[in-house]
Amino acid sequence: MSHVAASDSPAPGTGDDPSAVFAALLTDEGRLLLEELRDHDPARELALATRLRRTHPAPLVSAALGQARLRQRAAAKFGADAERMFFTPDGVEQATRAAVAAHRAQRFAGRGVRRVADLGCGVGGDALALARAGISVLAVDRDPLTCTVARANAEALGLAHRIEVRQADVTSVDTGGCDAVFVDPARRSAARRGARVFDPEAYEPPLSWAVGTARRSGQAALKVAPGIPHASVPEGAEAEWVSHRGEVKEAVLWFGGPPGVRATLLPQGDTLAGAGLPDPPAGPVGRFLYEPDGAVVRAHLVAEVAAAVGGRLIDPAIAYVTADTLVPTPYATAYEITDGQPFQLKRLRALLREREVGTLTVKKRGSAVEPEELRRRLRLRGPNTATVFLTRAAGAPTMLIGHPAGA
Repeated sequence: MSHVAASDSPAPGTGDDPSAVFAALLTDEGRLLLEELRDHDPARELALATRLRRTHPAPLVSAALGQARLRQRAAAKFGADAERMFFTPDGVEQATRAAVAAHRAQRFAGRGVRRVADLGCGVGGDALALARAGISVLAVDRDPLTCTVARANAEALGLAHRIEVRQADVTSVDTGGCDAVFVDPARRSAARRGARVFDPEAYEPPLSWAVGTARRSGQAALKVAPGIPHASVPEGAEAEWVSHRGEVKEAVLWFGGPPGVRATLLPQGDTLAGAGLPDPPAGPVGRFLYEPDGAVVRAHLVAEVAAAVGGRLIDPAIAYVTADTLVPTPYATAYEITDGQPFQLKRLRALLREREVGTLTVKKRGSAVEPEELRRRLRLRGPNTATVFLTRAAGAPTMLIGHPAGA
């Protein structure tokens, strides 16, 4: 949910009417101005603004420049679509990445869902993905400007025929005409200047309300923070952790299907469902080290990865799997370990100099050492590369040196 103006800062003289400023961007003049700014260089923005204000109203130029900056930021999430879309600062920050939204939309479509109530739609990222999956959408947000932006995005991408945008408090909306709901609660505090909220009951609306709505709907998905404790997952729900290119993006609580836990890795789409395996035993570090994807770790599915590769943990409290053979798996990155010793800075420096390592990737789990400080103190030089894992093995601080398997 978004509650801020459409440009990075209010246009001169119009700070009290952001809707009017945004409306000007939708005029022919505003759209032509945005097209002219498509590939603008932010470093030359001052000179560009001075030139444009000779032929366009100053408030419109300010709004267009702000929108152009937002589109450049949004490209990381929306790709080429960002050039045609409209955003607010909070909308860029909070919108679901297009690949993640498309995955969720396909899951809804696979369940036979025809119409979804998107409660807390923001600028419409999820509504657009649902519409592209052939699902009609009732998109609801309480902020008038955000609703205007969501409508503009549906029109810009040719999906307005499938998306109805309604301004309302999501807790008061009748979703009776929908066969599923998607709830994306606000997880930032307006009272604390956008600070992240970690207590699910401090979401807006609270998680308990969203769960009640989901149970009444039957088919539902609730977007929550990836750090949600497993103890907070409602009974009967499936908790899915989603990563994109190795970075955990969100967790989703699914209703209307079998309960459990799942990790999904995008963009490849591999998904790992929990099998209820016990924690694997710990043992000595073998030739290969497997680093499970963050979604796998969050979903507590490291045991499933260990079973798949015939491995063991290096320590009962550390989510690194080790094995003596290399078994390909999409759910973990494998490294071949060349050295494993108790952590000692001088010994690490000597080993890396001996191997002429000038580029070092530092990974850590269970270590207090800061990677940047370590690199500074090592003073590396040389043509070769290496990876060092700062971790614990059998309860002791350990350094493991190696490289990606097969490299």
